[in-house]
Amino acid sequence: MNPLWLLFILPLLSAAVIHFALKQKFASIAAILGTVSTGVTLVLAILWLNGSFTVPANFDWINVGDFNPEIGMLGDKLAKGMMIVVCGIGFLVHVFSLGYMKTDESKARYFGNLSLFMFSMTGIVLASNFVMMFIFWELVGLSSYLLIGHWYQKASAAEAAKKAFLSNRIGDFGFLIGILMVSIMAGSFAFGEMNGAEFISFGPWLAGAAVLLVFCGAIGKSAQLPLHIWLPDAMEGPTPVSALIHAATMVAAGVYMMARFFFSIGGEELAILKDIPMVQVIAWIGAITSLVAALMATQQNDIKKILAYSTLSQLGYMVMAVGLLAPDAGMFHLYTHAWFKALLFLGSGAVIYACHHEQDIWKMGGLLKKMPITAITFIIGTLALTAVPFTSGFYSKEGILHAAHDKPGLFWIAVFVAMLTTFYMFRLIFVAFLGDPKHKHAEDAKEVSPIMWAPLALLAIMALASPFLVQLIPARESFTPDTAFHFNDVTYASIGAFLVGIALAFLLYKGKESDPLANNKVMRVFANKFYIDEFYAGIVKWFQDILAAIVHFLDEFLINGMLVGGFTRLAQGTGNIFRKYAQSGNLQHYAFLSGAGILIVIYLTVFAG
Repeated sequence: MNPLWLLFILPLLSAAVIHFALKQKFASIAAILGTVSTGVTLVLAILWLNGSFTVPANFDWINVGDFNPEIGMLGDKLAKGMMIVVCGIGFLVHVFSLGYMKTDESKARYFGNLSLFMFSMTGIVLASNFVMMFIFWELVGLSSYLLIGHWYQKASAAEAAKKAFLSNRIGDFGFLIGILMVSIMAGSFAFGEMNGAEFISFGPWLAGAAVLLVFCGAIGKSAQLPLHIWLPDAMEGPTPVSALIHAATMVAAGVYMMARFFFSIGGEELAILKDIPMVQVIAWIGAITSLVAALMATQQNDIKKILAYSTLSQLGYMVMAVGLLAPDAGMFHLYTHAWFKALLFLGSGAVIYACHHEQDIWKMGGLLKKMPITAITFIIGTLALTAVPFTSGFYSKEGILHAAHDKPGLFWIAVFVAMLTTFYMFRLIFVAFLGDPKHKHAEDAKEVSPIMWAPLALLAIMALASPFLVQLIPARESFTPDTAFHFNDVTYASIGAFLVGIALAFLLYKGKESDPLANNKVMRVFANKFYIDEFYAGIVKWFQDILAAIVHFLDEFLINGMLVGGFTRLAQGTGNIFRKYAQSGNLQHYAFLSGAGILIVIYLTVFAG
């Protein structure tokens, strides 16, 4: 057996053993098993990157006429790079979880579901065709549902899990239709067999519609408008889950899928797609999502919610790059963002753990002195996220800004979002890590154990080094990430955005005990997330009320009144007639009916016969 099949088998075997054999009494063994299995897959991914293994041959799965999807792997650098991200961050999250979840009553179930997620995400990354990818796409949705709702006893966690699951189903419905259209128009489900010229030959409207429908899957998984609402609520899950699924891997699956699709169509055909208005919609959805999410983040007080909206915003950047038909730039930012955003989420988990599960930044303060390792690594992650020169985020974000440079509307939205990113992240730094403690929980905080800060240190190194390492695993052979520092209009705009953002954060929040903008009407709109959730709740309730009224009418007047009630009354009326005239108790009446019956029988026998 080819050792690469262990990338699938190990996490699936770990999930099965934990759930069926270890879940009840052997939580510590379950945690170690899940961590070791992920560590082994990371080693395999690194060896694969070095060329130690070749991709195994595909094998048949279904053969029905012309429909014969296979189970197989893709072995290009796009898949190898994404596997390094999934396995690398997955392993560090498992290690961090050994400390973070050590007292959790359902620790075994947690690690079992993490292993199930690793299996599902591996399937998306390595899938050789859309059918296989869609199966694992749905398994990732299941894994996310289980992990978001890990503490299902909390009503908010259970509701968040359902919200995530249902929101993704909406996007996946369009995704499934798009897959069917692409398979017909490009001649195959398999990524390596798609005919881009044939796909484009169907014309701009059909080609654009197919691309948009496939993109529906990314709208759900990568939480783009209007299906972005599930991701902030997903913070109800354990913080390591947020780092793995909702910052680095699952939410990036939509960007990865679109890049895989576009690369399969081909470079020349991408140039044609770029001029189709329906494809340009993707870039604008990404840009608007990025802007709206950044504005929301400026007035969030929950440390995880700030990072959640930041993730939405950065995913918008990546989607904008994909919509500009620059998937290489989008994937470059995906690689770098995965490391520093995982660092920030795990750093927030360390802070929450040390502050007795307090998440409000206005009840923190002074954590730089209390938790120096966590604070310094968190600041490094912030510098990368805000695109400070020579950090990973600087190089990858520059690539997206360059891709948008000839589209002034998109370019200046991206620059404004960069300024907002700096503003809300340094707002968090000034309030939570600097100044004096604002609450007893912050006063009692102390540095977390090495098993929790060691992953932070490794991720901090990757937040600086990943742009140079990613040159080993570009999105495709023809793309080389630019890791040189250039003086040009894009660089000046990027650095200017950073300086304006940090200056505003310093002036407004340095040394403050409460938010000076809390009572501003505009800021309240941002704090309440533009009331989009309330709008959706109103629509759902409105439709529910109308549907309930229709169902009530059909039930009471049609089904009960006319059908069930009508037949009941007909039977009752017919019975009453017979009861009145055939069962009256009158002997003369009975004698008359008997005589009439005898005459009818004689007539039928003698004459009719």
